[in-house]
Amino acid sequence: MIYDKFAGSYDKALAPFEKRFLSKWREETLAYLPENSNILEIGAGTGLNFRFYPKCNHAAAAEISHKMLMIAGEKPENENLSLVQTDAETLPFAANCFDAAFATLVFCSLANPEQAFAELKRVVKKNGKIILLEHVRPEGLFGYFFDFLSIFTVRLIEDHFNRETAKIAEKSGLRILEVKKKAFGIVNLIVCENAEKTPANLHI
Repeated sequence: MIYDKFAGSYDKALAPFEKRFLSKWREETLAYLPENSNILEIGAGTGLNFRFYPKCNHAAAAEISHKMLMIAGEKPENENLSLVQTDAETLPFAANCFDAAFATLVFCSLANPEQAFAELKRVVKKNGKIILLEHVRPEGLFGYFFDFLSIFTVRLIEDHFNRETAKIAEKSGLRILEVKKKAFGIVNLIVCENAEKTPANLHI
């Protein structure tokens, strides 16, 4: 498991980015989640989102890396939060058991994002929100650079720098409500709903 290797240094490596912009983006992302509900986080990592969780009936933080989950367990937790070791493509939850779900900087590293979206559609209730904060392939000529960069990042850290996550979500059957572009389009905040048909006036 490649992320077990990074677990010990992950928080320290991200610290400068968290201070400058990532923490603010995480807070903005989780603000879309409903309060007093059941929520699911995919790819919880070392628990950097925990402090931004809304008040909820229950939250499940899913993460495939055992070592990252151990570090997450050392962070202050809400008593209603459960840590679950699992991959995003085979979630061990019953259908329709969550009111909303979210992921931050996760879908770039999944081997099968389509299957992960299928699982989210299964476990999130109809019309429930699915919120994503992801680095993606930017538009224009810059996108070709990310195509080239992805050749190396996939081999080295299993990270796809040229994923078009909003398009994959839409093709997987989610309704895209909003896409906020950040950092010149390199990062997208994607607001989805577990319902068919994307509004005709939305351009991804």
